[in-house]
Amino acid sequence: MTFGGEDWRRSPKLAREMFAVFPVMRDLHELLYYLSEALGWPAAGPVRAELEVAVKETERLTLHNPAALGRLDVAAHRHGVNGVLLRASELARAEVKGKKKDRRGADLIGASLRGASLRGASLRGAYLIGADLREADLRVADVIGADFRDADVRGADFTGALFLIQSQLDAAKGDGSTKLPPSLRAPGHWSG
Repeated sequence: MTFGGEDWRRSPKLAREMFAVFPVMRDLHELLYYLSEALGWPAAGPVRAELEVAVKETERLTLHNPAALGRLDVAAHRHGVNGVLLRASELARAEVKGKKKDRRGADLIGASLRGASLRGASLRGAYLIGADLREADLRVADVIGADFRDADVRGADFTGALFLIQSQLDAAKGDGSTKLPPSLRAPGHWSG
């Protein structure tokens, strides 16, 4: 444990240091989440060894003391890990038949994508703020870093979406007909 079980309420002198280290730890644990997910994909077999090395290195970084974490270049580590995550994603998405859309980093703010087939698409880092994704098929779509703030995902199918995290769903508007991977939950603010 980075602070040996202490918390900022009982140890106010540590508060500043804890708050400085928190975003670093959050980013490292997010990377571990992505790496663990990719390790579970049979299609990622060819990069399994690289994924395992990235997990070990990322876990090692989480064990650093607060001073070392404060000096850590998380962006550089993320860049290195991103390469193997991208290769794993490409392998998983290659199993989807047909041409796959590449919308990496695309400005899809307010886009009308209702009922769109985005299965196997790359939506890495796409801006989907306020987009209409009702009933869209996002199965096996790579959504790492995609911004779903205020996107309407009612009835969308995220089953098997790659690298989808809870905070992305929390930022979107969905309902009981939105299909999610079993590891994630519908936010309380979603309707029906």
